[in-house]
Amino acid sequence: MTYSGLNKEDLREEIRKRRASLSTYEVLEKSNEIVVRLKNLEEFERAGVIACYISFDNEVYTHGLIREFMEKKKILVPVVDENGGIFLSHLRRWKELQSGAYGILEPAKEFLRRASVENVDVIIVPGIVFDERGNRIGYGGGYYDRLLSSTNALKVALAYEFQVLREIPAEEHDVRMDIIVTEKRVLNCRSG
Repeated sequence: MTYSGLNKEDLREEIRKRRASLSTYEVLEKSNEIVVRLKNLEEFERAGVIACYISFDNEVYTHGLIREFMEKKKILVPVVDENGGIFLSHLRRWKELQSGAYGILEPAKEFLRRASVENVDVIIVPGIVFDERGNRIGYGGGYYDRLLSSTNALKVALAYEFQVLREIPAEEHDVRMDIIVTEKRVLNCRSG
């Protein structure tokens, strides 16, 4: 399938449709392969503080990953604030989560423990479309671009192979990924 010539909006729409068509089995099978590759990254193994999105809507599934590492590392998860931005909160137990903005799980108010993005070693980022140079098209709100621009953490995207294209339109304010992990490969985007 070719997506050349499509603008950001159309790419976002096409890849979202393709992702929505995945069965639960396909999501879990591909996600397991992706998570195994992620856990084998030296930077992930060494990291003490990891920020990770909580998957929804057929994104690469992160619930098992978060549950597995909550006891071993400091896990931070994104929370949408009232100003339309996101901040990170330290998650200690899975049961602290409830449905938040956009139906995505986030810590209940009494369990919010704001954490600085500056202390994050690895940040695991969602997105809809990526390219081989690390460019990313997210959901269109700019939430992650604002968060990512204020950290030196290693930026790792988890994506299904079909979400990674050769090249996508990118703008000056877009923050590139350092590594993209799919069920087929680990793409190092740091060199050029």
